[in-house]
Amino acid sequence: MSDPNAQDRTAAPTRTDSTRPGPAAPGPHAGETHPKPHPVAAQSHPHTPTVPESDPSRFGRVDEDGTAWVFTSEGERCIGSWQAGDAAEGLAHFGRRYDDLATEVAVLETRLASGTADVKKTRAAAEALAESLPTAAVIGDLDALATRLQAIIEHSEQAAAQAKIEKEKRRAEATARKEALAAEAETIAAESTQWKAAGDRLREILEEWKTIRGVDRKVDDVLWRRYSKAREAFNRRRGAHFAELDRERAAAKARKEDLVARAEALQDSTDWGATAAAFRDLLAEWKAAGRAPREADDQLWKRFKAAQDVFFAARNAANAEREAEFEENARLKEALLESAASIDPSADLEAARTQLRELQDRWEAIGKVPRDRIHDLEGRLRAIEKRVREAADSQWRRTDPEALARAAQFRERVHQFEEQAAKARAAGRAKEAEQALAQAAQWREWAEAAEGAVSER
Repeated sequence: MSDPNAQDRTAAPTRTDSTRPGPAAPGPHAGETHPKPHPVAAQSHPHTPTVPESDPSRFGRVDEDGTAWVFTSEGERCIGSWQAGDAAEGLAHFGRRYDDLATEVAVLETRLASGTADVKKTRAAAEALAESLPTAAVIGDLDALATRLQAIIEHSEQAAAQAKIEKEKRRAEATARKEALAAEAETIAAESTQWKAAGDRLREILEEWKTIRGVDRKVDDVLWRRYSKAREAFNRRRGAHFAELDRERAAAKARKEDLVARAEALQDSTDWGATAAAFRDLLAEWKAAGRAPREADDQLWKRFKAAQDVFFAARNAANAEREAEFEENARLKEALLESAASIDPSADLEAARTQLRELQDRWEAIGKVPRDRIHDLEGRLRAIEKRVREAADSQWRRTDPEALARAAQFRERVHQFEEQAAKARAAGRAKEAEQALAQAAQWREWAEAAEGAVSER
């Protein structure tokens, strides 16, 4: 025999307000609406606890006629009538409804223990469930649920106070962090010249700022204005810096354009020394001019360097040619020195003088030699000149008429003093004679020295 009410097996039985056994209340009928779930049960929770199934047979019964009873500390209470199946099925149905209710209580306990839920809402839900227990159409340990709900209600005040403390702590931490971020932004705005790094840091501060919650609105507004003002001040200062940098680079570009024009005007000069010095001065001015915009600076430097290269390449080529000429001059002077080895002033002084003059004239006509050869070649020429000069000096000293005249005068004085000595001795003036002879001896010594000097020349 089919069950005419099979479609209503999940329908809630009709509740009565009587706590004592009485006539069975009418069961559910087709078309009757299902009861709405309790508000707490309708809310999802990420940490819904797992509640083991209860044993409804310990806390109630379903009579053969479908009347359902629950046992409480106050006695049996009729909770409705079950007409959708046999008594065992009815008992299981009301047991499941109790388990649902127990799960709601467990959820509230978990929320309260977590310390993160809204305590007021948790308490309100617990009070609502507690008020519903006396009329709940469930079979299970309602006394235990009532005790647990009362504990939730009682502990909610303490939990609310703790939640308030935690909330204030989080608010203080969030406020302190935003104050630190605002202060850091103000320091950056006032002091930093690391424009890119500072700009990046201000953006990082903004991103972190967005993640910080829980600050009092008025305090948050004040802190935000500090950060915003600092960021605007930094942007203005950075903008002014780069505007000034642009002006400096424009001025540097103008100076370098002038330096390039001056360098290009000098690149074909053959006044090697003066122009090389001028290029050194231009390079010093270039370094002091500062940087122009990158692209312009690179192009201007290429032009400046090209002008330098043209000049110095030409100078190097000229120097190489001159060095080759100097090497040839050195070779020619070497040949002259070798030919001058035959000059012998001791054999024929006049011929030696003539040969030396010819050597000197040809030496000057040849011209310059490499710098590192000058000392050696000039030294060898000076040696030949010295040899001829010393020979001439020696001859001159041997024929010096003044020296010969002085020697003759000395001899004349010797003769005069000897005559005076002879006359003094004849007159019996021995002392006068001795004095005259002494003077004669002195002048004789001088005469001999003068004659010896002439003979040595």
